[in-house]
Amino acid sequence: MSAELAFNRSVDVDYGVAEEVAPGIRRIVANNPGPYTFLGTNTYLVGSGHVAVIDPGPADEAHLAAIAKATRGERVRHILITHSHHDHCDGAKPLQAKLGGDIVAYGPTGTPRGADAPGLGDAFVDAAFAPDVAVRDSDTVKSRGFALDVLHMPGHAPDHLCFALVGQRTVFTGDHVMGWNTTVIAPPEGNMADFLASLERLMTRRDKMFLPGHGGRIQTPQRVVRAYITHRKWREQTILACLDEGVCTIPRIVAKLYGALDADLKEAAALSVLAHLEHLIDRDMAAAEGADDRFSAFYVRSASSSS
Repeated sequence: MSAELAFNRSVDVDYGVAEEVAPGIRRIVANNPGPYTFLGTNTYLVGSGHVAVIDPGPADEAHLAAIAKATRGERVRHILITHSHHDHCDGAKPLQAKLGGDIVAYGPTGTPRGADAPGLGDAFVDAAFAPDVAVRDSDTVKSRGFALDVLHMPGHAPDHLCFALVGQRTVFTGDHVMGWNTTVIAPPEGNMADFLASLERLMTRRDKMFLPGHGGRIQTPQRVVRAYITHRKWREQTILACLDEGVCTIPRIVAKLYGALDADLKEAAALSVLAHLEHLIDRDMAAAEGADDRFSAFYVRSASSSS
């Protein structure tokens, strides 16, 4: 089982410029680079004349002005949100005030939001975000000249949606699948079981291209999704091996498995380990001494102890 994922980080960005990335699809990258956003949030403009904006990004005036410039003379019919993380949804209301259009998203989930991490918490989630139009899996958003099927793909976030361009075998994947890095699964916001189930759903499709929320387009979707699944299964095995060796707390597991990782991403690694441990506990493959949180000690659950 391979541990390596082939990431594409060779992406050129000209902030504020609408670039055609596929027929009828333009991309504008927000100038909000960072350890979790790569070069910035991708905003996609779908259609011509009547336009859908997918992920308006942060509430950055220069970025919103770039969207307005790119759609001058056109009508924005919909502002679609893949999920309610600030780097994807904060620009929705100010963009609507400028250009109109219905804000379309999954909406409130009634589940815990944010991350179980000191200094992070719910800082990256807009817990109060609510769309004008709430959509669910298998719904279709229609406009003049195109339609987008709604795919509910929880895992990274409970409200995460992907949008499939009908007849084009192209999917806007938000943060569910990205070509530049693995997706952060941060409990309770993130759920590993949901994430893996959502990946398996994508494997049943025959898409030709993914357009992610960060980074460049993915032109081998099936291969990338398969690699994501393989990587998560491999990571689970390495965590079980740590527990077998007595490396049983999240800080020690992170130090062993992610020793060379950039310090800015160690918190994400700890959350990923917690997500894997929760998934193992749900299947009676591991257990925690006390509460199953980031401060617990964990151990492998033997067949006899689970009978």
